[in-house]
Amino acid sequence: MRVVFWGTPAFAVPALRALAEEGHEIVGVVTQPDRPAGRGRRLRPPPVKAVAQVEDWPVLQPERARDPMVRAQLEAWAPDISVVVAYGQILPASLLEVPRLGSVAVHPSLLPAWRGAAPIPWTILAGDAVTGVTIFRLDAGMDTGPILLQVETPVLPEETAAELAARLAELGAEALVEALALLESGQATLRPQDDAGASYAPKIERAQARVDWRRPAEEVARALRAFDDTPGAWSELGGAPIALFRPRVTTELPAAPPGTVLVADPRRGLAVAAGQGAVWVGEVQPPGKRRMTAAEWVRGRGVRVGERFV
Repeated sequence: MRVVFWGTPAFAVPALRALAEEGHEIVGVVTQPDRPAGRGRRLRPPPVKAVAQVEDWPVLQPERARDPMVRAQLEAWAPDISVVVAYGQILPASLLEVPRLGSVAVHPSLLPAWRGAAPIPWTILAGDAVTGVTIFRLDAGMDTGPILLQVETPVLPEETAAELAARLAELGAEALVEALALLESGQATLRPQDDAGASYAPKIERAQARVDWRRPAEEVARALRAFDDTPGAWSELGGAPIALFRPRVTTELPAAPPGTVLVADPRRGLAVAAGQGAVWVGEVQPPGKRRMTAAEWVRGRGVRVGERFV
């Protein structure tokens, strides 16, 4: 089929590659504009654009999908279908109706669970045991369209958001290829979503990623895994915001006020009291520095038992 692909981050790349490898013709790629990144704040192309340039696929980078020139270009490409994977904007109905077979999307949750921009962090934060990917037909709502295909997978016990995203990107690519084959053959069955079972996953702001040490250790650990990639779970120690990674729950340390440093050992690393239990922190990132093991940080900074994260 003639496919226009809408996507931006690395999560979308496996789906784009899978479509091409399956023999679909990528007639156009729509992605977000290049953005400043890194310490030098130089313009950096989105991962999807980088792939498209290597493959010599036409690329469109509008600031707003509602720009009239976007519809004009979409009509010129004359696609059989539009495929949307983490594009970054909600497409208006005027664009969804242009392709002959409409528009479908890949969503990294089992819709109607976790509709919205950040389903993977919210899945981990909630402690869900099972997640998956949904291929669905786009409509005017936010992740509300009828379902073509769903594939489940367990959430692994120590899995971070970045690790789960990598797995779901590959799973979504496989499911997308299967769903398009069903559509092309006329064998697809659409199932409406049950809005009564919907939950929502809004974008995570940095303030939300501040660790609440009053919560039980298991919830604190889930927060560190959920925010591992972006924006990074963090807490202040001595007035400095410290990003925290690679948690492990323990019930073998004495109780103390939440946020209290229980262990600060140059070999064993760092353990912090929670509302119930405690959390070993495997890695940290002080402001302006690289990510490092907690043991390395303890050796360098001289963290003391009894100090408190807030």
